Amino acid sequence: MEFGFPKDASSSQDVEMKSFQTTTRTLDDALASNLFLLNLFSSIRYSQLSFSSKTIVWGPGLNPENITLKARYFFIQLVTKGGENLTESVGPNVISSKIIGKTEDNAPCHIWYQLLDCKDGSYIVRYRIYNVCFNLQIIVKIQNKILYLKQSKFKGPVYEEECYCPNPSIHSWLESNDCVQNYTQILSDLELFPNVDFDSLRNKIIARYNQPNRISICHYVIKSNKIYRQCYGQHVGFKIFSDEILLSITRKTTLPDVEFFMNLGDWPLVPKDKLIYPIFSWCGSEDTRDVVLPTYDITESSIKAMDSVMLDMLSVQGNTKLSWNEKINKVFWRGRDSRRERLDLIDIGRSNPHLFNASITNFFFFTDEIKKYGPEQKHVSFFDFFKYKYQLNIDGTVAAYRFPYLLAGNSLVFKQKSKYYEFFYKSLTEGIHFVSIKNDLSDLVEKINWAIKNDDKAYNISREAREYTRNNLMPQHIFCYYITLIKEWSKRLTNSIQVFPEMEYIPQPKNNCKCIGKKIKRDEL
Repeated sequence: MEFGFPKDASSSQDVEMKSFQTTTRTLDDALASNLFLLNLFSSIRYSQLSFSSKTIVWGPGLNPENITLKARYFFIQLVTKGGENLTESVGPNVISSKIIGKTEDNAPCHIWYQLLDCKDGSYIVRYRIYNVCFNLQIIVKIQNKILYLKQSKFKGPVYEEECYCPNPSIHSWLESNDCVQNYTQILSDLELFPNVDFDSLRNKIIARYNQPNRISICHYVIKSNKIYRQCYGQHVGFKIFSDEILLSITRKTTLPDVEFFMNLGDWPLVPKDKLIYPIFSWCGSEDTRDVVLPTYDITESSIKAMDSVMLDMLSVQGNTKLSWNEKINKVFWRGRDSRRERLDLIDIGRSNPHLFNASITNFFFFTDEIKKYGPEQKHVSFFDFFKYKYQLNIDGTVAAYRFPYLLAGNSLVFKQKSKYYEFFYKSLTEGIHFVSIKNDLSDLVEKINWAIKNDDKAYNISREAREYTRNNLMPQHIFCYYITLIKEWSKRLTNSIQVFPEMEYIPQPKNNCKCIGKKIKRDEL
C-alpha cells in the first residue's frame, strides 16, 4: 500500500520516494503474509482445548418469533473448561451452526445462514429467511457437540422482514425487542419541543426551508400506519433512505399518527441562535438544534444486511481477519479531501511514515492541491482497514459516518474532536471507547506513541469499543431508536394528523406472506 507523494518531486527525490514506497509496501505486506501462519498455529493450539457448556450465547436472533430483522443474528462467546472467556480465534473448525425450518406447506424454508469469526474468541451467527417459517430450529455445535440453548425450537410463525405483519402494540414491541426506555439524545433533542402545533408551524417551516438549490427536505405524515410525504428541493433522491426505514418500522409495529419534517442533507439545518423549528436530521452539531436520527448509512445497513449491502455492523466484525497481536502497528486511513485536516493528515503521515499509512482516494474540494497531496490512491476494502492496529476518525463535510464501523472493528480508534455528532455520541466515553485527539491533529503523533507504549490499555479500549457497538449500534438498536423517537414525538403533537392532497402515498413492497394469529389494530395511547 503506497503513500501519495507529489508528482513534481525532483528526480532524485522521486527515486528515493519510490524506493521508500516500495520498502514500506514490502514491509507491510511481509507482516501481513506471516499472519496466515500465526492463524494456523492458533487454530492448532486451540483445537486441543475443551470448551465449557457455559459458553455464552445471546442476541435477538434467539427470539425470532418476536424480533423481525432481515438479518437475524446472535453472538457466541467461547468459554474454556477453566471458565475463561477466549480472546483469540480458534479457527474455522471448532464451531458450526445450522438454521432449519418448514414453510406452511411443510417444504424446507429457504434460509441463508453465516458463521462469522470475530477473531477475538467470539462468533456471530446470522441468518436470513425468505419465507414465513414454522418449526424453526437453531443448532450450534462446538467441537461437534450440540450446545445447549435456553430455547432452540420455535413453533412460529417466524416472519421475513418484508412481511407486513406489525405488532399492534408499540409498547409490546419495544419490550419484546429489549429497547432502552430513555435515550439521552432523544430526551435532549425533544426537550425544546414540549408541545408542537404543526397547524401554526407547518407553513413557516416550508417557507424557511423551501430553498431548492440549497436545501432538500421532506414533509412526512404517518397516518393509520401508512406513509405519506411531500418533498421540497432540487435534489431529493435521499428520500429513499427515510422512506425505507419508515416502511420497515411500520411492518414491525403499528406507529402512532405523526407529522414531521426530514432533512435529506448532511448538514443540520436549525441554528440555535435563530427561531428553532423541529427538523429531523441525520447529524447534529453544537451550533444547531436539529432532532438527530441514526444516519442513512447505518440505517440502510441495518435494513439491508445480507441483501444489497456488504458493509454492515455485523459483517465488519466478521471480516476483520486478524487478532490484535497480528496487526500492523500503524494508523491506517483512506478517504476523500472533504476537510482541510484530512490534507494535514497526509503531511503528518509523510513526516512519520513509520506510524502511518494514509492517502487521499478522491479530490473534489481541494483540486488545486492535487500535486502536493496526490496522486489519488485506489480504494481499499473497508475490511482491510483492520489489518492495522490503529484507525482514525476525521470529520468529512460533517461527522464521518464511518465511525460506528471503526468502533466495531477490533482496532483502536483515534477520534478528532468535533462540533458535529451522531445520535449515539453522548453515550460514548473518551478514553474508554476511543482516544480523543485535537481538532487540528496536533497531538495525534503523541497519542499514537502513547498507544504503542501502552499496548494493553490500547487493546482494552478496542475491546470496549466493540462491546459498546454490540450493546448500542446493532440493527436491533437502530430500529429501537427510530420507533422510540416517533413514539415520544407523537406525545408532543397537539394538532390533528391529516394527509394533505399534495402528498404522495409510499406503498409497502409487494409480498405474499400471510399474517397468522395477529389482529392489526391501533394502540390505545
